[in-house]
Amino acid sequence: MIKYTVIGDPVSHSRSPGMQNAAFEQAGLGRPYGRRHVTKEELSTFVKEARQKLLGVNITVPHKEAVIPFLDEIDPAALLCSSVNTLDIRNGRVRGYSTDGYGLEYALRENFQISPRGSRFVFTGCGGACRAAAIHLAAEGAEKIFLINRTLAKAEDIARIIAENFPSCQAEVISLADNRKIGEAFADSQVLIQSTSLGLKADDPVPFDPALLEVNRELAVFDTIYKNTPLLQRAAALGMRCAGGRAMLIHQGAQSFRIWTGLEPDIKAMEQGFDITPVTDADAQEE
Repeated sequence: MIKYTVIGDPVSHSRSPGMQNAAFEQAGLGRPYGRRHVTKEELSTFVKEARQKLLGVNITVPHKEAVIPFLDEIDPAALLCSSVNTLDIRNGRVRGYSTDGYGLEYALRENFQISPRGSRFVFTGCGGACRAAAIHLAAEGAEKIFLINRTLAKAEDIARIIAENFPSCQAEVISLADNRKIGEAFADSQVLIQSTSLGLKADDPVPFDPALLEVNRELAVFDTIYKNTPLLQRAAALGMRCAGGRAMLIHQGAQSFRIWTGLEPDIKAMEQGFDITPVTDADAQEE
């Protein structure tokens, strides 16, 4: 019987059922995790139904912010970034969490042996993925975060939240058109985090002038898309350390599993569950 599910619009691409069921099965809990397509108009009704029938939910785009008004409680970290990707349901009450930032943190630890505290990061793209991740890194002690975006208002909003809540972390906003400042940010950072949708297609351009990568070949490059994007290919050709978003999704899912069950998931089993289905362009999108 399904007691946990992932919802989204669309949701058929989600890798969550494979990796979560692998963790549940390894823990002796069967395969209770499903997938459900929920539109914006159906979201309120779905949450009412979930109160009675489910124990946990993962939420993909575009519902991470829209679901908040329907919750009974929200974890302070999720409230700060206005994003919820995990629902924990107990006795009919629904509490929302965000595990996206945690997923990124542990992906960076795993791939580059870099922790947030005292480190400097640069983001390209300031949508929902960046918002949750950048605020989490600031909360965990990042020294400085550069926010590069075409629309400056989105980057400025994230920078404001960081300044108000984590004053020890510097946040600097840079226009995507300002190559000089982008180059300076690359030179002054340890990790570049690409969080736009560019890279889902093989012919997508790198989200900035790729020649800027040569400013600092010691910069580690992380793409939230979990396939070998043009950015990762260019970075690898320069001998730079680089990684896709596979580990980020697995670790955010592992944290959801801990919230629901209080158990430590088998990460190796989750990795195997994730890899069951070949990655397509749709699969590679942020969940």
